[in-house]
Amino acid sequence: MESSTPLTLKPEPDAPPSAESGLRRSMGPRHLVMIAMGGVIGSGLFLSSGYTISQAGPLGAVLAYLVGAFVVYLVMACLGELAIAYPVSGAFHIYAARSIGPATGFATAWLYWLCWAVAIGSEFTASGLLMQRWFPGVDVWVWCLVFAATLFGLNAVSSKFFGESEFWFAIIKVGAIIGLIVLGGAALLGFHPLSESGNHPFLFENFNTEGGLFPNGFTGVLVTALAVFYAFSGSELIGVAAGETKDPATSIPKAMRSTVIRLLVFFVGAIAVIAATIPYQEVGLDESPFVTVFTATGVPFAADAMNFVIITALLSAGNSGLFSCARMLYSLADEGHAPQALKKLTKRGIPMTALSVSMLGGLASLISSVVAPETVYLVLVSVAGFAVVGVWMSITASHFFHRRSFVRNGGDVSTLSYRAPLFPLVPVLAFTLCAVSLVGIALDPTQVAALYFGIPFVAACYGYFHIRYGRQAAAERNARG
Repeated sequence: MESSTPLTLKPEPDAPPSAESGLRRSMGPRHLVMIAMGGVIGSGLFLSSGYTISQAGPLGAVLAYLVGAFVVYLVMACLGELAIAYPVSGAFHIYAARSIGPATGFATAWLYWLCWAVAIGSEFTASGLLMQRWFPGVDVWVWCLVFAATLFGLNAVSSKFFGESEFWFAIIKVGAIIGLIVLGGAALLGFHPLSESGNHPFLFENFNTEGGLFPNGFTGVLVTALAVFYAFSGSELIGVAAGETKDPATSIPKAMRSTVIRLLVFFVGAIAVIAATIPYQEVGLDESPFVTVFTATGVPFAADAMNFVIITALLSAGNSGLFSCARMLYSLADEGHAPQALKKLTKRGIPMTALSVSMLGGLASLISSVVAPETVYLVLVSVAGFAVVGVWMSITASHFFHRRSFVRNGGDVSTLSYRAPLFPLVPVLAFTLCAVSLVGIALDPTQVAALYFGIPFVAACYGYFHIRYGRQAAAERNARG
């Protein structure tokens, strides 16, 4: 067990840019919202949503995404209080280190780095494969390198430039989702003048399958929980960017509320339209459900248009992921738990070494992604999902122990700039739902590999920390009394 008397995070709503961070506070609420949206809206929605519908059925998929949005709200509520109390860049592991124990903080940081390192490689590979629609003679790896160089450049200029690029990336994706909901919804109401087919489904008649509302049973909903949580991963990027945000006490709660509302509307709305349009037996990973829906409505050049949008979506998610990876490595170095070279900043305040190492980690995962069939793609999604769920559990547990310790030390909850509602119900419920999703994947042979890889990875992080830093951490605890 770790220290039973962890250091309490003191609320610092008006904390100035810290000398220890050196990162620039150059992003506002709109940047935070679009960074979070950019990180969330990627292959999890545009591609693996087909897997969710095929496994859970039409109604089950909608319920799974509703639960996912609810869990995101709970996690964001916990994250908001922590991010304002201690606004530093790449802060997840710092919350855990201070509120739970340094070994948990160390494991949390590497889990989150793993999540995005795996995701970055997958996004590059998927983008390269989609480019072959227009350039079949160009190898996938060439496009991977082109996209990697582009995103590295966007991240290397400045955090504000990154925020601006992500803002415009995200606008394209959001536009595609709105188009899907509007055009697909109109077609479900009977308005599809461009469609050549006269048997377009009406309203939610596809929901009543030959196997009932849950054709694969409720177990089908449970086994998709991790894939759904992976689809929502990226919402927590608001916490990663907290150290580079102007006026965190105002910007973070505003960005949080906007992100949760938009995710609820966009994700659940899009899934409802897709599930009502395409029979659940016909969706999978071989084609984006978005392409199928636009084609069904008769939109001209739908496949090419959506191909472009999906490539943009994948690169946007990779853009946010690379940002997150670099900040997490920087933060580890700042805590003394990674080589100090990773802490080196450019004149513009960019952790260039950490950025370069993160890019190499993402490119390394291309080796498996390029040659991987659809089943391996699901394994990669599951590993990334396991990692992000582990981080969410760490955030909620950190909030629980932080608030409890704050009150025990005489703190007045009413003085907090932002406080999560219904404590302790919110962190306890969020932690429980995340744990249930990990149990669910044990029932799916295509995803259970995430447990075989994820659990030993976490154990290795704890073991390495205690071997490498255990004495130092014990000395620091004794010094604090």
